[in-house]
Amino acid sequence: MDERLKYAPCGYVSITHKGMVTDVNQTFLDLMGYQPEDLVDQHLESIMSTANKLIFHSYFYPQINLNGHVEELFISLKDKEKQSIPFILNGRRFENDGVEVIDCVLVQMRKRIDYEQELRSAKKQIEEAYWEKDQALAKLEQIHKEIEQKQAELMEINAVLVELSVTDKLTGLKNRRFFQEKLEEQMNLYGEQGLLFSLVIIDIDHFKQVNDTWGHQMGDDVLESLAKILTFHVREEDMVARLGGEEFVLILPNTTEPESKKIAERLRAAVAESSWEIGSIKVSMGIATSSPGDSETSILKNADKALYASKENGRNQVTHIMEIK
Repeated sequence: MDERLKYAPCGYVSITHKGMVTDVNQTFLDLMGYQPEDLVDQHLESIMSTANKLIFHSYFYPQINLNGHVEELFISLKDKEKQSIPFILNGRRFENDGVEVIDCVLVQMRKRIDYEQELRSAKKQIEEAYWEKDQALAKLEQIHKEIEQKQAELMEINAVLVELSVTDKLTGLKNRRFFQEKLEEQMNLYGEQGLLFSLVIIDIDHFKQVNDTWGHQMGDDVLESLAKILTFHVREEDMVARLGGEEFVLILPNTTEPESKKIAERLRAAVAESSWEIGSIKVSMGIATSSPGDSETSILKNADKALYASKENGRNQVTHIMEIK
């Protein structure tokens, strides 16, 4: 372990997916009064109370499995003298040489945290169940069932919330937040593996006139219809999102400049040839293909510049940035 990490001003513990400790820094050992052999190859739950074990199972593992990370988990661990030490725990999962590990940073809490009443009540019930042996089994089984049910509900709710957070409410397409994440992924793939991709910005021509003439409800209908046309005509591997207003964006993986032009022209024609309640809708497009030295900002700027050229040259056109450089 690096010396700076070994004596970092916070505890550091690395565990396997099953919770076995594989590494621990000196700061945590000194704070808790342990020797390395007391913790390494031991389960992290060996220094937890029963209540904290249940907290760990009902929150830490579901969050790690769902999101790959945990932030600001309040938990208490037992030191060498069996005293309870409160911590704030942040964890992140990653693979090291094909082996999944979870790194945990533990910052000791200097003040007692007032837990929510429901959590305190649940903790009290669990502790009483263990202290009162005659009633422990029945009560503990019921608590476990409730926790499993709530955990399943939480996983379902979280999945819905994650989807909602990256979805445009009006069109049902992915939103700008999701687009930024995917653009970052594509830039990383291009930088690491040289995989080309193209970025297409689509803007509805004279959309303000649609709203001014037909009203905003009709404008919304046009946006929804365009979203369906784009979704129908793009390839399975392509990503279409709404940037905002009347602007849409496409990420075309493994697509060169000529290929991106063909795809964009096909989409432009599909929009122009579709039946519209208000008569006719056309779009202008700007394209940029990844090139050395590009960043997320520069490729987006180039596509926007190409879009501006399409607008300036009469609209209802497709322009690649290389055509105007």
